[in-house]
Amino acid sequence: MNTKDAFVIQGLDGSKTLNGTVYINGAKNSAIKAMAAAILFDGAVMLENVPENSDIETMRKVLEKLGAKVEKIKSGGANNQSSSVNRGQTLTIDVSSIKSTDIDADLAKSMRSSVVLTGPMLARYRKVTFPSPGGCVIGARPVDLFLSGYEKMGAKVDEIDCVYDISSSQGLSSTEIFFNKITVGGTETLMMAAVLANGLTVLKNCAMEPEIVNVAEWLNSCGAKISGAGTSTITIQGTNGKLLSPKKSFITIPDRITAGSFLILGALCSKEMTIANCRPGHMQAVTELLVSLGVKIKVTENSIIVQGADHYKAISDLRTHEYPGFPTDLQAPLVTFLTQSEGESTVFETIYEGRFKYTEELIKLGATVTMMNPREVMIKGPATLRQLPDAEELTAHDIRAGFAVVLAALLGKGKFKVNNVELIDRGYENLEVVLKGLGADIQRVKR
Repeated sequence: MNTKDAFVIQGLDGSKTLNGTVYINGAKNSAIKAMAAAILFDGAVMLENVPENSDIETMRKVLEKLGAKVEKIKSGGANNQSSSVNRGQTLTIDVSSIKSTDIDADLAKSMRSSVVLTGPMLARYRKVTFPSPGGCVIGARPVDLFLSGYEKMGAKVDEIDCVYDISSSQGLSSTEIFFNKITVGGTETLMMAAVLANGLTVLKNCAMEPEIVNVAEWLNSCGAKISGAGTSTITIQGTNGKLLSPKKSFITIPDRITAGSFLILGALCSKEMTIANCRPGHMQAVTELLVSLGVKIKVTENSIIVQGADHYKAISDLRTHEYPGFPTDLQAPLVTFLTQSEGESTVFETIYEGRFKYTEELIKLGATVTMMNPREVMIKGPATLRQLPDAEELTAHDIRAGFAVVLAALLGKGKFKVNNVELIDRGYENLEVVLKGLGADIQRVKR
């Protein structure tokens, strides 16, 4: 990850000239949780089809700071054209040399999802220390669901100078936990914590994402007793502290968000594009929506072929939703899509407030996007997106918003510069390399 890089993109001026096949990498949100789950094992574990993006690298550094040994034994390479689903890097993780239970503050703050380490750490070592994400705040905190869950499992939580110190001298105990808000990270973290706990833990109102199922099935193959993953209620029969056995390697499922991103890109920028090495069953909300808007899609067992059309419909009321609904992580690319649809569309963000900052970049380019309130925007299309005046540049505000802005630049007329691409690097593996392979004129440059 280089914080001084930018993308320079030559727009396609609305032409659908990109073509080829995009081979989808492993799911970042699955692999990161499996890396954390390595702490539950007696012996080294192997993780396959792991994507090569900066968030994976950050988690590697967090584990190594604790004393673990993380080794790359195979590299898949960007957009590897293998027909095998297992095309990413392969890692081995050995936590037997961990000496510290203090999660590095700087690394944790650069990637908030590192908080998932707290569950396995607390379960195995009976203590863990980590920083408050975003510093000290008043009121509800992003980690409150984690902390209240640990307390229900018998742990003691102390906060000193924005650092949480959590301990459970007798080990974690069985309990029932109801999440008052559906939380992917909370579901995964407390599920992993309960694997080594004493007795039966029941989690209710759980998130149902495929990434949770991916990790749970692997843990079960190695001795855990988890049932209900992928439903709203998960039960875990703890091992009473007995570590799992690394009987089977973890195979990361394909990244449905990356697949959905390129599906939208293909609809706007190509006559035909194939999204390969994906699981269409994980993307039904996305494919059915796009078909209803006029996109031609053909689905096979592990690929999606998208054919671009000249006209797309607007949508009167789209709401993001927890899985299996339309994912919040594809909200930004979809809004870019809707700038090219005919009529007025409205998009309501139900998961995260204030996730529409990137629309300022679309408006700069000539899109008509109106902020109705912090959670809702109205888009009127189709819009012609044009080159900015000299010295004006575009900004990536987060991973998915960054992809949306790159997509808008590809649609536009002229040359565009997109800054903050280190945020895009967190979730998309060598994006400029993949786009070049499809025929895009895009360069990574130093700012």
